[in-house]
Amino acid sequence: MTGTTTADAVPYFDVADPGFSITSAAVHEARESSWYARTNYGLAVLRHAEVSALLKHPRLRQGSVAWPAHHGVTEGPLADWWAGWVLNKEGEEHHRLRRLMNPAFSPRLIGALVPRFQALATELIDGFAEPDRCEFMTEFAEPYAARVIAVMLGLHESQWPVIARESTTLGLAMGVTIRQDLERIEDALAALHDYADELITDRRRQGRDDFVSRLVSTSRDTDKLSDAELRDGLVLLIFGGFDTTRNQLGLAMQSFVRHPDQWRLLAERPELGAKAVEEVMRVNPTVRWVTREAVEDLTFQGVDIKAGTTVHLWSESAGTDPRVFGGRSFDITAEREPHFGFGGGAHHCLGHFVARSDMSEALPLLARRMRGLRLADGAEWLPDSGNTGPVRLPLTFTPGS
Repeated sequence: MTGTTTADAVPYFDVADPGFSITSAAVHEARESSWYARTNYGLAVLRHAEVSALLKHPRLRQGSVAWPAHHGVTEGPLADWWAGWVLNKEGEEHHRLRRLMNPAFSPRLIGALVPRFQALATELIDGFAEPDRCEFMTEFAEPYAARVIAVMLGLHESQWPVIARESTTLGLAMGVTIRQDLERIEDALAALHDYADELITDRRRQGRDDFVSRLVSTSRDTDKLSDAELRDGLVLLIFGGFDTTRNQLGLAMQSFVRHPDQWRLLAERPELGAKAVEEVMRVNPTVRWVTREAVEDLTFQGVDIKAGTTVHLWSESAGTDPRVFGGRSFDITAEREPHFGFGGGAHHCLGHFVARSDMSEALPLLARRMRGLRLADGAEWLPDSGNTGPVRLPLTFTPGS
């Protein structure tokens, strides 16, 4: 279902329909007639100004906490892990967890890894099976994202297939097929919990100057992370860091295929890598919506929103809102208003600096080495809602030096 209009002229979208696309013309047309739409989950917010305001609204809480329950998953390992996320906590508990976890995301620690990110990207490009084509997700995006996580955690990079396999399966929990995939999801969660436990035990025996050691040392402070918080936080880092980077790199390549002039510019001006990441995440974010839930009744711009209502803030629709960004141009040199690819407000993504750093190093190298980028036949995609990205992305190109 692409969209219908209710009797009061408010657009409606069935976002659980496999054929629904959150980036469709129907959604962009709806944005012109209304700042919001109704969906089978609640409300969808379509415009930049309203998304920005509602991200920080005091009567809305982080809403993804209710996602499993929307699909009948109310108990068991996944429900327990989901409820324990820092992302799904509020108030003082949320503030405490962020305060305890923040030191591990030290810019100094991440900055020291930049040369490794550059060497890794070069190694993977050099290793393409054919000189002028690749299946981008399996030959670059997946190993790059997983090995970045391994480097951060102080793991041997040969373990990247485990990170990739289990994180990919756990990522099914973000989609509308969560219920039918539940057994596979919980098996992957158990494997990552075991992985995290091994890391924690190792660092307690002998600490290092790495991310895990910083979290483990935090857990020994007077006001400390519990063992469960530490383990759940590590699993969230492994999963979130891999899934976001892999998908966003694939979506970046899709965007640059559509804008070859910008790809050439990035090859010529690698210092634009950071701005390229921001522009891709504005127009083609892997996180298609940010979720909030009304904790009490409220009225916003004349619309009554009952307590318990799910409010989806559609990041791509907001990021391409012509009221703020003009036409649908893609320009990696432009100064832009903030996008919502990392959420916003109190729940702004804790690991945003990692994702920005590793992608801003990879994209200019890819642009220099993969000239004349083209999409080949056989691409496959996750559903265009929630979190999305390519499953397969065959590309052809002219090798560069």
